[in-house]
Amino acid sequence: MTYHELVKEGQERLYQAGQGEQAAQVLMVELCRQKEINLYLEMDNDCPEALMTDYLEGIHEMEKGEPLGYVLGYEWFYGYDFIVNPDVLIPRPETEELVGLVLQKFDEKFSDREQVTVFDVATGSGAIGISLNKEEPRMHVIASDISAAALKVARANREKFDADVQLIRGDMLEPFIDRDLHCDICVCNPPYIPQAEKMEHSVVDYEPHVALFGGEDGLKFYRDVFAHAEQVCRPDALLAFEIGYDQRERLTALAKSYFPQAVIEVHQDMSGKDRMLTIEK
Repeated sequence: MTYHELVKEGQERLYQAGQGEQAAQVLMVELCRQKEINLYLEMDNDCPEALMTDYLEGIHEMEKGEPLGYVLGYEWFYGYDFIVNPDVLIPRPETEELVGLVLQKFDEKFSDREQVTVFDVATGSGAIGISLNKEEPRMHVIASDISAAALKVARANREKFDADVQLIRGDMLEPFIDRDLHCDICVCNPPYIPQAEKMEHSVVDYEPHVALFGGEDGLKFYRDVFAHAEQVCRPDALLAFEIGYDQRERLTALAKSYFPQAVIEVHQDMSGKDRMLTIEK
């Protein structure tokens, strides 16, 4: 069977299963990349049996709803192939924009500093903190997560990319407070989905709920960080968050109630949706 025929079969099977058929081609592209095969030159040639087996097994898992990142064991984020498994949320393209925004704000506020301390709160796979450090080595990152299993994944990614990232365990800002640590930048992509909101089963059934749901209204963890930020943030610190597309008004009002003198901005993603919140003290 040729590569082209395999991809067509994969697309049809995923379509029939109600899954995203585009993932069928991405899976083949990634499997070929691992073996240094140029898929576009080989599309009409027969696919090796071992690769065919890996591909069809991956399609089978995705038919059941398993996300592509878990099938591959990694997800591309900001140009880095981060290790992922069901203990961590798969990093999303929207979160890459949060990383880009923080790097932009760094250039505006801290470009004259030899080093700044960055807290990556609820780090999961470590994608945000590690990407920031790799893109700007002057950022010394300390990343936290309540999940020991997630920190194991973050540790593997830290070693993989040789990043200057310290990992600590604890709930939101608690481990920083307990260690009397202070930061210039606090970045956080907290769980922000309201508890009752309906989600695709490929997300709910496979990705960790602790990384998805933010209490009854989705704002639980923002309140937590806002309430304790003064204990860890330096006087001119920047706080940056990913937010839900429909949380602008509620989160802006909440932020103003905690930081009445700060500059609070909501930033849109490339799709024009409200996606990021910054607080500049």
